[in-house]
Amino acid sequence: MVLVLDASVVACWILPDEQNARADLSLNAMETTSAFVPDIWDYEIRNLLLMNERRGRISPETAAAGLSFLSALPIGAERIGNMDLVLDLARKHRLTFYDAAYLELAMRKGAALATLDTALASAARAEGLETV
Repeated sequence: MVLVLDASVVACWILPDEQNARADLSLNAMETTSAFVPDIWDYEIRNLLLMNERRGRISPETAAAGLSFLSALPIGAERIGNMDLVLDLARKHRLTFYDAAYLELAMRKGAALATLDTALASAARAEGLETV
């Protein structure tokens, strides 16, 4: 099985007060499967950490530890494929362009989509994809 990981799942791995059994399953699955993200993922993760620093939820050291943890994982970043298709998917499923990029990548890879975002998961299922 190939996985596409969205930021909602990864947040549970790097934010100390976020726990989720489905996110844990995705992390454990990476021992035996390939994982991919669209290249916007790096921006999303760093923004997520920065916003949580600003809210006083984590320290810069916790953010750095999270980034270090992620850099050690076998996650492949891929350029966004067909931008017009991503836009069409965003319109069709009322997603942000960013979320539609995860959907497009999962479709292109024939991958399961690991997400905790209910709208994105619903869109993936509507497109015939497995969700984690």
